[in-house]
This record gives sequence, C-alpha cells and structure tokens, in this order.
Amino acid sequence: MDGTEVAWDDESKFDDARKHAVKVWTAGTLRQVRIVQDGATSYADVEWRDADSTSGQWRDVYGKWAARHGTDHLLLNRAYLDTGKRYGKDEHRRRVAAHELGHALGFCHKAYGYGMHPSLLWAAYDHIAGKRLDGPTENDIKAYHALWG
Repeated sequence: MDGTEVAWDDESKFDDARKHAVKVWTAGTLRQVRIVQDGATSYADVEWRDADSTSGQWRDVYGKWAARHGTDHLLLNRAYLDTGKRYGKDEHRRRVAAHELGHALGFCHKAYGYGMHPSLLWAAYDHIAGKRLDGPTENDIKAYHALWG
C-alpha cells in the first residue's frame, strides 16, 4: 500500500467478484483508501489470482490473502468457486472476494460476536453466508474509520 492507495493487478477469472469487492470497500463513507488498477507507471500492491485445490492448506478454504514482500496475493479458490462447484455462484464469489480485500486493507478475522456483531471478516464463511453479508457491516465500517480515519 502506498499511503492510502492500493493498486491492484488482476490474474483471476473472477472479475465480477473483484469489481464487487472494490465497490463495497469504496462505497459511502469508505473513501479514505483509494483502490485503483495498477498502471504502467505504478507497482501493484495486491494481485488477484486463482488457486485450484481442495487439499492441504486449501481444504475448505475458498479464498486467501497472502502477504508477500512487494505484492500481496488475493487468491480465490476455483475448486469451490467455479460454476457448478460448492460455492459456484456470484453471491459467494463476491463475498469471498470482499472478505479477502478486507484483509488487504488491514483487517484480521473476527472470531467473536456471531449473530450479535456481524462482520464480513468473520473467520467462518458459513456465518458470513448465513447472514448474507455482501459487504462491510456497520462494525466493519467503524473499524475502517478507526484505522483509516
């Protein structure tokens, strides 16, 4: 991240999910961090990529934020998110992408408050999907402003 700008590069087949994630994390009062496409004269802070595995570290993992020196990776797992797979619909891909972009913005998993304090950053995807959370909740927005102003 360069100050308050996140430049992204895209090597994922899930463009709709990426667009949704950027939209929900820059909507309303969430304007302190600019999320822009990487250009010829800039360096990508995050790169959207696809994974395709159900074994090892990817068992029941639909997406992942991987911090790296230089460019972080936001990975979407085709093994679960491709059409015809367990979560192979736009609504799930969008939720997973928005959740992972939340990590890139500096937010960790929230393992508390299931039901009482909704968060797009809940650790358990089933809770996010069960509440149909498609973007930052009121709690996430408060955390965003606490971190970014």
